[in-house]
Amino acid sequence: MTINEVMSKLEEMGTEQTKRTFVRHGAKEPLFGVRIGDMKKLVKDIKKDQSLVRALYQTGNYDAMYLAGLTVDPKSLTKEELQGWVSAAYCCALAEYTVASVAAESPYALELAREWIRSSDEMVATCGWSTYGNYISVTPDDLLDIAEIRELLQQIQTTIHQERNRVRYTMNMFVIIAGSSITELHDEAEQIATSIGKVQVNVGQTACKVPLAVDYIAKVEQAGKLGVKKKTCIC
Repeated sequence: MTINEVMSKLEEMGTEQTKRTFVRHGAKEPLFGVRIGDMKKLVKDIKKDQSLVRALYQTGNYDAMYLAGLTVDPKSLTKEELQGWVSAAYCCALAEYTVASVAAESPYALELAREWIRSSDEMVATCGWSTYGNYISVTPDDLLDIAEIRELLQQIQTTIHQERNRVRYTMNMFVIIAGSSITELHDEAEQIATSIGKVQVNVGQTACKVPLAVDYIAKVEQAGKLGVKKKTCIC
């Protein structure tokens, strides 16, 4: 498939209703409004051509950028390419999901997560927290830097309510992931989640809700899934 063929297919799949929903979540023109389930029908063919994947992200079209995240081989991206991807991720869906999940499965996951977390740019910082959280969710505990994660949890406890809007959201998710995915840190993360309480995030004109971390961790434990890792965080 060529880039023009893929873009034509995406345009055919788009609907005005989905487009309006994406816009409420921060997407901007150009976009077609393609539902993720429909978009996934293209994944198998596009994955065969990684140069096409890169071209899709470079279009700046929201749907094409999201599709690139579903089809890219994370291990094939250079650090410079990932820096370019995060710079172009202008909204939370692209930063917290597309780029963060790809970066988390790349060889540069920790290096970039550490750098991005400290960024003065809100979208880059929120991507950093999401990248680290996603990395935790797919990495065995014995390969994690538990001391560093503990320090980050303590940082969240003292700073989350003063942080920027979307950074608060991904910090809260980081606590949930640490408490749910790392057996050794479960009790500590649960205590920090209790201390943090409800996290206020402006989600705009959407139906999105911010999960209460302590309740979420408890549900994972009750389901017998404490410490269970994902096979992939790309979805």
